[in-house]
Amino acid sequence: MTAAADLLTTPLNALHIELGARMVPFAGYSMPVQYPAGLVAEHHHTRTAAGLFDVSHMGQLCLSGPDAAAAFESLMPVDVMGLGVNKQRYGLLLNDEGGIIDDLMFVNRDVAKGGDIFVIVNGACKHGDLAHIQERMGSRCTITPQFDRALLALQGPQAVTALQRLLPGVEKLVFMTGAAFEVDGADLFVTRSGYTGEDGFEISLPAHAAEAFARRLLAQPEVKPIGLGARNSLRLEAGLCLYGNDIDTTTTPVEAGLNWAMQKVRRTGGARAGGFPGAEKILAQLGGTTPAQRLRVGLVGLERVPVREHVELHNDAGQKVGEVTSGLLAPTADQPVALAYVQAEYAPAGTRLNAMVRGKAVPMEVSALPFVPNRYFRG
Repeated sequence: MTAAADLLTTPLNALHIELGARMVPFAGYSMPVQYPAGLVAEHHHTRTAAGLFDVSHMGQLCLSGPDAAAAFESLMPVDVMGLGVNKQRYGLLLNDEGGIIDDLMFVNRDVAKGGDIFVIVNGACKHGDLAHIQERMGSRCTITPQFDRALLALQGPQAVTALQRLLPGVEKLVFMTGAAFEVDGADLFVTRSGYTGEDGFEISLPAHAAEAFARRLLAQPEVKPIGLGARNSLRLEAGLCLYGNDIDTTTTPVEAGLNWAMQKVRRTGGARAGGFPGAEKILAQLGGTTPAQRLRVGLVGLERVPVREHVELHNDAGQKVGEVTSGLLAPTADQPVALAYVQAEYAPAGTRLNAMVRGKAVPMEVSALPFVPNRYFRG
């Protein structure tokens, strides 16, 4: 357990304490897990109005130079070179065995004309990611970490209503696009994206400007502060992976059900197919010559018993065929839900499995994802 004195704090630390947050260690930081209203109320508020999350523990970096896009593309099974200006994409850093080092988001801020590729990586992985990127492509472009910048997420169906009062024009963004704004002399970069399945925005801004801007957001009638607890329940209902739980260096993108994140130009034919770490293994899994032996699935509980990570999944014969990686009683879905890895033959929707909770068999069924429909704004 990390001693409280050893934890880093975000630029909003004093505000969290003022708002009555319960603080916990997370990714080396002291972070708010919930506020006095509690996790379930915060979850429902985000689904119905707008929730403000402090995600300043995440890592931000910029890649620049004429070879930056091609260099970054060499590390991921993702189309970087073909991404339009101010468009955002989900990416996967891979090791040489095709395992996932981290998942990330990146935006092309006109790198071809002297801009950069703006990257957001997970907090617990950011120093390792930076070292990996510097080692693999540091000679090909300029890598500028911005780990001192703050990052806020405003999520929910009324997020746009609240944010456009402070940033007029932000309503013109659509899902997975970004733009620069300025507030009181501070440079902001806003993307229309997030980790909840709802419409919303992520706002990168200088640390010195973060608290004042967060207070202005919280002054909007639609907005309440939301902690890590509800962030987790929201992302799980949306079927989104949590790095370290649902994906890690032992899972390939195919096993994780992330085939959609690998664009066709990187998978089949043409000069840009393959060429990423672990390509031979991943392309063999995709092509069916060496199918993945296990797959990530969604599960819904057939009894009202929460099923948490590391719970074993058994078939009717009592054999272990999988393991839960994330699970809880979902507030919006109003039933137990989970993500798990199971042997491939147990992955089809409708398959019944038993989760072994404290020695008791709890019936679950493989379900399509997401558990709650996504409501991204695509224009």
